[in-house]
Amino acid sequence: MDEEYDVIVLGTGLKECILSGLLSVDRLKVLHMDRNDYYGGESTSLNLNQLWKRFRGDDKPPETLGSSRDYNVDMIPKFAMANGGLVRILIHTDVTKYLNFKAVDGSFVYNKGKIHKVPSNDVEALKSPLMGLFEKRRARKFFIYVQDYDENDPKSHEGLDLNKVTAKEVISKYGLDDNTIDFIGHALALHLDDSYLDQPAMGFVKRMKLYAESLARFQGGSPYIYPLYGLGELPQAFARLSAVYGGTYMLNKEGCKVEFDESGKAIGVTSEGETAKCKKVVCDPSYLSDKVKKIGKVARAICIMNHPIPNTSDSHSVQVILPQKQLGRKSDMYLFCCSYSHNVAPKGKYIAFVTAESETDNPEQELKAGVDLLGPVEEIFFDSYDRYEPTNESVDDNCFISTSYDATTHFETTVADVTAMYSRITGKPLDLSVDLSAASASADGEE
Repeated sequence: MDEEYDVIVLGTGLKECILSGLLSVDRLKVLHMDRNDYYGGESTSLNLNQLWKRFRGDDKPPETLGSSRDYNVDMIPKFAMANGGLVRILIHTDVTKYLNFKAVDGSFVYNKGKIHKVPSNDVEALKSPLMGLFEKRRARKFFIYVQDYDENDPKSHEGLDLNKVTAKEVISKYGLDDNTIDFIGHALALHLDDSYLDQPAMGFVKRMKLYAESLARFQGGSPYIYPLYGLGELPQAFARLSAVYGGTYMLNKEGCKVEFDESGKAIGVTSEGETAKCKKVVCDPSYLSDKVKKIGKVARAICIMNHPIPNTSDSHSVQVILPQKQLGRKSDMYLFCCSYSHNVAPKGKYIAFVTAESETDNPEQELKAGVDLLGPVEEIFFDSYDRYEPTNESVDDNCFISTSYDATTHFETTVADVTAMYSRITGKPLDLSVDLSAASASADGEE
């Protein structure tokens, strides 16, 4: 281990593994270590026995739930947008050859006490029970404007400079009511709260276009895809990629202490009495706890069921977003469901998550609105974890620390953190202009 590396990565969570893969592809010499004897860190995937041990203290789940090894329960479950950043990274690094993705059946939104399919284009807007007749017509016009919008074609701009006008101003031009704005902003554009309304509209419109383009990609019921056997496959796929490019992975490395020189710059990592030298350290917040601060907490309920979430058209895999206003909260709540159709549970079993940014100290009460939508559950585990973000200046100490995973059940915020970290580590932007059709074979093949 007494070698010098360009980068030492600590922790095998999703973010760290993606960065390790990207840096390896850039021909940097990477050493990747984890104190645990398994991949994934916070975002690991558990079988049924492991799930029981973690939340119930023993590894004897009831036999009625089926075989332990048929379960792959992701602790940080997130769907990937078919045309989104994660898929672009998978293509850019050629990790697609190690993974099989399958389209997710449904994308829904909670509105006035009911679950509705998210309308994503002008045709669906006209059919949606979310809106009355006149509002449908206004929404249809807005969807057509977004679909036709082309940054390089001034004719499609309808006199609006989206880098200057706010999202609220664009929406008001079409006269959409608060109810419509709620599902468009949170379930289509995937904004986490309503602050986007006062920001330039370009980001909002681009996010709507990403949703529609992702939906069109696989002609499924949602814009999302998910790996067969769950996200536990991702860290291992990136580990294989890193090895192809000469990267080294080491699990079960006790200690993993970052060493600093007199000026406070990271110069290496010591584990089990040996020190590996490096120019930069990349890690999750748990490895440098004195350089991070707590910014919040995620509450989650993990459920095992023998049926799909009611009112989701019997979707075997689905995301339901509960916008903050609908629940009188400051942030959205998310439902995630996956099943045997993605090989994450035995036949006839469904895994559902309810997640939200904690606003109280009582996860059971706080998540009740989401849990109530699931119908009867066979087993339920309540849990919460703290969220951290770095407080250090990377230029001063050569340490690049990821932010903890948030409550969202899609990958957009995770990828935003990864791309920002990549730029800070390498000093260049991450170029994700790739041929998206390169990933369609595996996804289509699993349809």
